[in-house]
Amino acid sequence: MQITESQSKYSIKYYPGKIESYKKEGNFFYFYTADTILEIKLSTDSIFRFRYAADGFFQKDFSYAINKSFKVQLVNVDIKETKEFFEIETTKVICKVNKKNLGITMLDKNREVIVEDELGFHWQHYLLKGGKINYCSKKIQPDESFYGMGDKPTELNIRGKYFENYGSDVYGFEKDADPLYKNIPYYMGLHSGGKHGYGIFFDNTFRTIFDFGKEQHDVCSFWSRGGEMNYYFIYGPQLLNVVEQYAQLTGTHELPPMWALGYHQCKWSYYPESKVREITEEFRKRKIPCDVIYLDIDYMEGFRCFTWSKEYFPEPKKLLSDLSEKGFKTVVIIDPGIKIDKDYEVWKQGILNDYYCKRADGTLMEGDVWPGKCHFPDFTHPEVREWWSTLFKELIDTGVKGVWNDMNEPAVFEIGTFPEDVRHDYDGNPCSHRKGHNVYGMQMARATYHGLRKFMMPNRPFVITRSGYSGLQRYSSVWTGDNTASWSHLWIANVQCQRLAVSGVSFAGSDVGGFIGEPDGELFTRWMQLATFHTFFRTHSAGNETKFNQEPWSFGTKYEFIVKKFLHLRYQLLPYIYTAFWQHTTYGTPVIRPIAFMDQSDPETRDRMDEFGFGDHMLICPVLTANTNERTVYLPKGSWYHLWNDHEYKGGKEYKVTCPIDRIPVFVRAGSVIPYYPKMQYVGEIEVTELTLNVYYTKESNVLSILYEDAGDNYGYRAGLFNQHRFYVSGNAKNLIFSQILEEGNYPTTYKNYKVVFHGVPFDCQELVIDGKIQKLTERNFAVGTIKFKAEKNFQRIILR
Repeated sequence: MQITESQSKYSIKYYPGKIESYKKEGNFFYFYTADTILEIKLSTDSIFRFRYAADGFFQKDFSYAINKSFKVQLVNVDIKETKEFFEIETTKVICKVNKKNLGITMLDKNREVIVEDELGFHWQHYLLKGGKINYCSKKIQPDESFYGMGDKPTELNIRGKYFENYGSDVYGFEKDADPLYKNIPYYMGLHSGGKHGYGIFFDNTFRTIFDFGKEQHDVCSFWSRGGEMNYYFIYGPQLLNVVEQYAQLTGTHELPPMWALGYHQCKWSYYPESKVREITEEFRKRKIPCDVIYLDIDYMEGFRCFTWSKEYFPEPKKLLSDLSEKGFKTVVIIDPGIKIDKDYEVWKQGILNDYYCKRADGTLMEGDVWPGKCHFPDFTHPEVREWWSTLFKELIDTGVKGVWNDMNEPAVFEIGTFPEDVRHDYDGNPCSHRKGHNVYGMQMARATYHGLRKFMMPNRPFVITRSGYSGLQRYSSVWTGDNTASWSHLWIANVQCQRLAVSGVSFAGSDVGGFIGEPDGELFTRWMQLATFHTFFRTHSAGNETKFNQEPWSFGTKYEFIVKKFLHLRYQLLPYIYTAFWQHTTYGTPVIRPIAFMDQSDPETRDRMDEFGFGDHMLICPVLTANTNERTVYLPKGSWYHLWNDHEYKGGKEYKVTCPIDRIPVFVRAGSVIPYYPKMQYVGEIEVTELTLNVYYTKESNVLSILYEDAGDNYGYRAGLFNQHRFYVSGNAKNLIFSQILEEGNYPTTYKNYKVVFHGVPFDCQELVIDGKIQKLTERNFAVGTIKFKAEKNFQRIILR
């Protein structure tokens, strides 16, 4: 009898029986039923890995997601047996294993439930396609909220939602579209009045499904159509700490070149060469900051990767050299499809070395993309990745500074993606595309990253990818895909970048202004204002379709002036942004974070989506609707200053704040120190001879701010060529004390002095005491509610009184 897809979904479900024996081997605990094995691995005292062998045999333990440099901490714990449970207790949590059915309950040290199984692990035989469908269901706590899951274009709190992970090219996607480009099977739960925050990472690259109470309001479940039930539990209890641990487990972004944190201009497509020169010259003539110019597929010869159009770009090396002299770094697009052409050297190399993906019957996978008929490298094969990495030498020698990987879900015209019978090496673990699909884009980005790093040394590589799996952040930044020029997509861009950041991907942004369609000046300006506070800041549009220009000056002088104002702010904030990125690279801290992650104990923050934290000390609230001159803003606990007028607000409340077209609500935490660069047109344009420190008054003691600095585009920091400053601010009714500790580092800065600007000081000031030396204040020190003065960069303590 033929078995249909529908019938296979309803085959018999199986459940583990009672535990018959167990054993402990180092950090591993094994529990055996008649047929099933549960392996529990203690990675740290707050990270547990649960892995099930339904029929008693584990598959090879291999993961593309886990960071190889993640250090498992030897947790010296024993197992305790009661009548009904086995218990494993660390310094942070207690894991209870039910003797009847392998059910798992995680408790805190007060024996309060963090998360507990409902049916727990169970499975079906996948009769139609082979292997097993692996399920795990857990109880939802009454007040539980859920976050994470990568690029899902929906509300930040995903309780009541249902998602799939199977990377898909969705042109002009809308709110709630699913699945999308990225595959990040990781979520966080928060409950008990914000007391318990935890994470679940389901490390399975097959198509995975997550139900956060849509089918049953009190049950959260996740399952895969193949592979193993293999997931990690991570306990905070603070959500930010959960994200940090997940990032350490799967890796963080490498420190990018500082120019990559500047502004990027892109279009499909800037060509020929004269058009590229025209656009870049216009930026410099209008004095609008910009660091990066992109070349889309039309720079190639017939869309053949690693080639240059002889007609449109006859002298690419000279062009890129000229652009570099004006401060522009050039990024080019590279897709996975290699045109079938016997005269095309790249295609011939792939054929001769058997580097392309094949179908189940051994024939080459063939599909149509931009060049026409193409073959596709198997990026899950180490030899293929190494070959791919070598192809970038000529591009780098030509002057290319970064590479943009697109179409790597993988996307194929007419059929969507590869058929499931396509075969992959999977690093020596041969499999079908069912398993390889979700990691294809990540492994392409990995090969690209290693190529750029190899040939760009000593400088840092820059890669951007559309698709990827958990851990992609080790190799690449991302953008959110083919969005539209609409107010709804401005809202989507805001929530997607917040969600990606707390899903481990902090280097993320959207196509500013919308890729599809034509924004008006108001929408473009509001989008630029939002993107000023995203790590990846790029305008991109499908100009080939509309013939519409989407440069900062395209909407008239009124909007150009406002956009330029925000671009100047972006470049002034670069030392603050770079420091926040260093914190991500070092600790896994997300650069931006939802307001719920700033104060999880406040129930008002759980469902809010517009406001977000930017680094440790700024809160951003974009304007997401047309014709808006006032909007509500909720501020987390503490005191906050309005960036534009230094008005102080008390947190834990909602306010109505004016937001004319030339500003959005931006707030700075009291007690913080925000470093500013001088205005510049691009990174490296000028030598920074003075760094401005904006210091905000507080009544609290020892509010900490960090400044990290290094050369910005090499690896000297790994040899100690960096500085890490720790600033502390304390205040009372009569004094403000500002101190500095150079904690470590040996980087020689180009500036000798700070320009210190005190904001929000409520008392009359007469003098400064800088490292014991009294300095009387004069009229020259006071300006529009601030107090300004110079201090040597190695000062230790300043008292304002």
